[in-house]
Amino acid sequence: MRTVQNGLKAGFKTTWTLGKIIFPITILVVILQHTPILPWIVKLISPFMGLFGLSGEAAIPLVLGNALNLYAGIAGILSLDLTVKEVFIIAIMLSFAHNIFIETGVALKVGVKLWVVLVVRFGLAAISGIIINLFWKGGGELAKYGMAPQATAAPDGWMEIGLLGLQKASFGILQLALIVIPLMVIVQFLKDRNYLQKFSNALAPFTKVIGVQPNASMTLVAGLVIGLAYGAGVMIQAVQEDGVSKRDATLAFIFLVACHAVVEDTLIFVPLGIPVLPLLLIRLVTAFVLTIVVAYLWKQAERQKQKEVIVNG
Repeated sequence: MRTVQNGLKAGFKTTWTLGKIIFPITILVVILQHTPILPWIVKLISPFMGLFGLSGEAAIPLVLGNALNLYAGIAGILSLDLTVKEVFIIAIMLSFAHNIFIETGVALKVGVKLWVVLVVRFGLAAISGIIINLFWKGGGELAKYGMAPQATAAPDGWMEIGLLGLQKASFGILQLALIVIPLMVIVQFLKDRNYLQKFSNALAPFTKVIGVQPNASMTLVAGLVIGLAYGAGVMIQAVQEDGVSKRDATLAFIFLVACHAVVEDTLIFVPLGIPVLPLLLIRLVTAFVLTIVVAYLWKQAERQKQKEVIVNG
């Protein structure tokens, strides 16, 4: 009974913490959608689309995906006539950078620096788009979409826009609570029964490969399975209670930026008529390589700093 109580307490606390980030940002983005600001941003970045082998209008799903989420980005794709290659490039770029406002807020709450979040997410998106455009010569046929975007009536006036924002924000918090609260109860159960320690020990070789301590394993699993936003509850608790260092939290986040919510974020692209296995493999390989390189460079920098302290001391 105490396990359930502690789990519920942690779940409600986490929902409140994340809700304070998600609720206002969702309302703000919904309002921006119905102002000239979002079209202006699309117009601003359209000239740069050629770098990724994309037409100017491909900026629409990229902006929607980053401002909102993958589903909004997919809705943007469905409204355009694009080639398989273009859709694949957009899918890869959105896999690395999407839902940027909320997931950045979550990352900051975990303790990851803002510049790390932005450089890693936008950097991976841009580099992956350029590389695929340069090296993949196929995919010139038009993409055949297996689903249609849900038609919704545009809100009429600021009152309806505001109500729509409140509705989406409230639903987002409810959805968050339905996932996070049971998850935190499960995590508490695993902790109290010492299963979490056994699980961490089993994953030790995996965490060692990417340069983080075993106590960050639950953070990695949560992010891999349910994503950054919903997995943030476990991440925040791990940093606060399990002694996960800021270094390990940052490395775990870098890994998860490249590869999180692997099942959902891969399957939702299936109806777009693109090869999803390469999409998943690119994310996994990128996550491992990037995290291992950053962990190595971080360790080298720490060693150099220690040498300087010894010399100067």
